[in-house]
Amino acid sequence: MSFLAKFGDSPYQGYAYGYPHKLAYRAIEPSLPLAQLWQEEEKDSLFLYVHLPFCEMRCGFCNLFTTSNPDESLVTRYIEALKRQMIAWSQALGKDAQMSRVAFGGGTPTFLSESELEDIFVALNSHFQIQSGAACSVEMSPGTVTRDKLRVLLRNGMTRASIGIQSFLANETRQLGRFQDTGTVHRALQWVRDCGVAVLNIDLIYGIEGQTLESWRESLLASLAYRPEEIYLYPLYVRPLTGLDRIGRRPTDQRITFYRAARDLLQQNGYRQISMRLFRAKDYGTTAGPAYCCQEDGMVGLGAGARSYTKRVHFSTEYAVGQTGIREIIADFNQRSKDDMTAINYGCLLNVEEQKRRYMIKSLLRIDGLDLAAYRSCFGSKAWDDFPPLAELLSLDLGTVEDQTLRLNERGFELSDVIGPWLYSEAISNLIREFELK
Repeated sequence: MSFLAKFGDSPYQGYAYGYPHKLAYRAIEPSLPLAQLWQEEEKDSLFLYVHLPFCEMRCGFCNLFTTSNPDESLVTRYIEALKRQMIAWSQALGKDAQMSRVAFGGGTPTFLSESELEDIFVALNSHFQIQSGAACSVEMSPGTVTRDKLRVLLRNGMTRASIGIQSFLANETRQLGRFQDTGTVHRALQWVRDCGVAVLNIDLIYGIEGQTLESWRESLLASLAYRPEEIYLYPLYVRPLTGLDRIGRRPTDQRITFYRAARDLLQQNGYRQISMRLFRAKDYGTTAGPAYCCQEDGMVGLGAGARSYTKRVHFSTEYAVGQTGIREIIADFNQRSKDDMTAINYGCLLNVEEQKRRYMIKSLLRIDGLDLAAYRSCFGSKAWDDFPPLAELLSLDLGTVEDQTLRLNERGFELSDVIGPWLYSEAISNLIREFELK
């Protein structure tokens, strides 16, 4: 399909944050032993991700793998299962495996208590070699931030706090099915700013029903008042089985106008655009630490809903959006023994073509672009030959080639949510379409 045919009349068709998309995962039979999967992988720079699928509320736009207000006993069983999984993983990876990045996501990691967070850090440090100076990111929501939790996180190496604000206007967050007090928002941000963490990231959403350019600008300026090192801007998508989908709410058709206004405002205030969503303060250099390349290095995902990556296999537990499905998957995870966690049975196998495609898509959608020489060095072929559609991006004036690097231009970035899905393989696209969401 040509790009113009895919583009149609909307620049918002799918968020290509990873490839292959999780909806392309299926049962793997026979199951594959973890140790075998990692046997031939480079393990000197891995990303360690911990998924904590618990929140104080389920926002109307959220299709993440999370459940709200769980019983304390469920959280306790989950943490114990995490510890068993850590043992299985550490044995499969071997003593030489090094973690150069650590992240806690969800869900809302700060939903947990101080003692629960401390318990997880102790277990991680007991079973994994985390390199000195490794960047450590923690996601949080305003209502779950406390000074004591921030102290625990900082003491255990947190270098980045990512807080989901979405909007500073209460009427807009109510439209998102998210009930948050403005005073709580500002108090949480001030605590995070005052605690001395190296990087503060703020998440905002545009395209909310009733949102105006003036109210959108108000949220942007409120964010800038806290001098965040990073700001993520997310267009609203209403996905199947979410709260907004159930009540028939849809995003405004002015999302591209909001995007452009925000891009221009942030650039005027000293931010550099890194991707369609990420803007980073120009005077902030990313936290120094061990090198990690998302196109080439592996990911260790712990917990129900967490994804793990080797070059040839991407895998996780099963995925659901509805609360019944999520609770069933968490319950299954909680009852697994350590031996049950030594093999994987759900994911996506990547042949060489799909490995190339992943490298190309993840590179192209960021400001660094697709390094054509690095691609050829990695795969022994030319990106132009492997992916002829790339030439169409140039013919449509959506990108440029300079210094052997293909980069999207300003208009290309605007269309990232069309370009990404347009570049998916037919096999992966078919799997996504056929996925039965529960």
